Amino acid sequence: MKIELCQGSSCHVKGAKQILDMLRKAIKENNLTDKVEIAGTVCLGQCKSAGVNMRIDGNIVTGITTENFNNFFQTNVLDKVNK
Repeated sequence: MKIELCQGSSCHVKGAKQILDMLRKAIKENNLTDKVEIAGTVCLGQCKSAGVNMRIDGNIVTGITTENFNNFFQTNVLDKVNK
């Protein structure tokens, strides 16, 4: 699985660094380092979303915040990697 985290100015202001730290920690804690690749990307064109944006295996996921991160990770990473 490839996760590309937006590094544009809007996502940066919305907490992209903190989301990246949470993502790295969750991947490590769930022993997924050999299954998930993290990369940065330029703006995904979803700047109006309420949170940080990512592209996961080509699909854009918007509105990731520290508050909904655990649900995001379960649904978009764990559930898909463990299929």
